[in-house]
Amino acid sequence: MAKKIFIASTGQNSGKTTTSLSLMFLARKKYGRIGFIKPLGPKPSTYNGLAMDKDAALMAGVFGLDGDIEYMSPVVLYPDSTRKVLDGEIRSEVLLDKIRQATAELEKRCDFLVLEGSGHSGVGSVIGMNNAKIAKTMQAPVMIIAGGGIGNTIDSVSLNLALFRQEQVAVKMVLLNKLIPAKRESSLHYLRRAFAGESFRVDGGFNYTPVLANPTLGRISKILGCPLSGDVREVLRIAHHVQLGAASAQRVADLLEDSSLLLVNSSRDELLVMLASLYNLPEYRRKIAGLVIPGLAPVSKITQKILADSNIPYIRTEITNAEAFTRITSDVSKITVDDREKIDLIRTLADTEIDFEAIDALL
Repeated sequence: MAKKIFIASTGQNSGKTTTSLSLMFLARKKYGRIGFIKPLGPKPSTYNGLAMDKDAALMAGVFGLDGDIEYMSPVVLYPDSTRKVLDGEIRSEVLLDKIRQATAELEKRCDFLVLEGSGHSGVGSVIGMNNAKIAKTMQAPVMIIAGGGIGNTIDSVSLNLALFRQEQVAVKMVLLNKLIPAKRESSLHYLRRAFAGESFRVDGGFNYTPVLANPTLGRISKILGCPLSGDVREVLRIAHHVQLGAASAQRVADLLEDSSLLLVNSSRDELLVMLASLYNLPEYRRKIAGLVIPGLAPVSKITQKILADSNIPYIRTEITNAEAFTRITSDVSKITVDDREKIDLIRTLADTEIDFEAIDALL
């Protein structure tokens, strides 16, 4: 029988996938056969011709699990799935049975199995398949991923615990993620005090890391729905800062930070020309990740030629500067199989920031 753990969280974008990747890397060092399952997949995609959740596709690609893909994402949700369940066209009992069967098959194939939930613990309740019920169906102990604060984190963990207790599912650990390094020990101290009477362990996960949190140019291209032009080989470059090019050209240059993405309106010829020129200077190549050029006004022919000759990566969109800025800054960057820098960093950090032996001993 495989050891298994269900990764839940207090909310979206808490670091479930990062934690799952970490556990997979660490388990692979100790166990011969590792596996992954996303029982309820709200982000449909296609992998090797098979419909499956994006997180399951990521794990299959990173860990070479192609032989298991038919079991890794047993239930994929589409825009009309909720309606079909509520209308009785699809029965939640049937979906839960698919999850049960897929889990049983992977348990035969694996020594260690990571099960990743969706959103906070109540997600899926509308179709009778929240995370607590799924964890019970899979007969899996739970790890809850929470933020690195104190008051809000204690409140959120307590709220999510109630649902697992209602389903009589064992919560074995609360893992604090995206911790501020200077506050790491303090946060852990107070969370452990708050839950001192509980049977689960409270431990620290990853510190907040900009490389993991910030988007690549390829991700920004998808957010805006427009192609990357210029040097498309920079598609995986990470933009650590987003800067509105609204000031004078000199002021914008003075404010450049490491690996900045600049949003420059299509009518700002002088600024576009300056940035294109600076891009080919080594000291500025490090600072300029690329451009987003919003606006309905066409870019002038001479400016367009200078942009093309400089090979600076840029994304042209007709939405407004404000809309582009809002879309980019409100997005949470999701890891894909092509994000090698992020995946390699996770593998490295997992060794120092995740206590796998402590987790393994709880299962």
